[in-house]
Amino acid sequence: MTTTTTGIFRRVFHGLEEKVLNELHGVATKKSYPAGYLLCRQGEREHTFYIIVQGQVAATQRLDDGEERFLGIRGPNEYVGELSLLDDAPRMANVTTLVPTTVLEVTEEAFDRLVEVSPAAAYTITRTVIETLRNIDRVAIMDLEAKNKALYEAYNELQTAQAAMVEKERLERELEIAAGVQRDLLPRELPEFADVRFAAYLEPARQVGGDFYDVFALDDEQVAFVIGDVADKSIHAALIMAVSRTLFQVEGLHLHAPGAVAQAVHKGMLRVSPTADTFVTAVYGVLHRPTGHLRYVVAGHEHPLLYRPEEGVRQLPGGGRFLGMLPDLDLEEYTAELLPGDRLLLFSDGVPDAENNQGERYGYQQMQAHMTQVCHLSADALVQAIREELISWGQGVDPVDDITILVAEIVDR
Repeated sequence: MTTTTTGIFRRVFHGLEEKVLNELHGVATKKSYPAGYLLCRQGEREHTFYIIVQGQVAATQRLDDGEERFLGIRGPNEYVGELSLLDDAPRMANVTTLVPTTVLEVTEEAFDRLVEVSPAAAYTITRTVIETLRNIDRVAIMDLEAKNKALYEAYNELQTAQAAMVEKERLERELEIAAGVQRDLLPRELPEFADVRFAAYLEPARQVGGDFYDVFALDDEQVAFVIGDVADKSIHAALIMAVSRTLFQVEGLHLHAPGAVAQAVHKGMLRVSPTADTFVTAVYGVLHRPTGHLRYVVAGHEHPLLYRPEEGVRQLPGGGRFLGMLPDLDLEEYTAELLPGDRLLLFSDGVPDAENNQGERYGYQQMQAHMTQVCHLSADALVQAIREELISWGQGVDPVDDITILVAEIVDR
């Protein structure tokens, strides 16, 4: 055994007698291993003690949950595997060389002979074992504290997530109730007349929306109709929609003239919600059924389309600002003469704004082209044809806005 090896033993085992050091010289074997070599395998019963002469090794421990815990790095004048010399228990950790490493190996059998002749060696090794166990315990405690902290944070996150889930469920329930109330506010059935037939369709983009429509008789000869769009979403839009539809019906039965009705609805909205940044676009019309004379106003809404056999589809004129939000309002009343066979189409901007999976808008040109193909259908069939066309166009894409359609079909008088 060289002088260098003797020095290593003296540094590792402080206070050992020269005789014991010589004994260690006789039982130790010097070996070299490449980087990445597994000296000790966790769980295996191995009986070799390693004193590091040159190089470095890392000790790691695989936990029951599969996680790998880092225990430390050992270098020259330190040793590993001492626990296996004191009992027959499996290795507690893996020890792997980090760089090319030279060690002195002492087997359990040789170590047992050494302990018999030197109580000091036994004391030194036992003290090292205790220090090792303390280090493992310290690492385990630190790991446990970290896991307890993570568990506490996860528990708090879970409580927060649970509270958010409860709130989400509450909001969803409120939206379901609001959607039910909104559906109840829309007419379940449209009035039937011998000379004009109405059909409608409304599909909100969300659970509740801001679009609405209505058809109601003013007297034995006149029928009023309205389509509107609240410039807002969710529950607030549903509330404004309910107020607007009610105002149109109340004022319509009282005033009849479309311009006067729109002005009264506008003022009513300002009284109900004077500070809200919410407005309504609408088309409101009154049809004299015996003659087909139509009076109407367009308050910032999509212009109605009129289909006439042999003439095709054309846009009715109209212009005016939305209702609500701003005090002053100037609306012009327009007229048109509807003939048997005509179809009058009113719609919200959700129709031309419908998008496909390439992000393309359906648009007015395509809508009018499709209208030309299907406008000969009855009111019910026409609404269904437009609905199917929009479904086909926006297949797989959530609607960006409410979609509302109202059709009036003029039949022979």
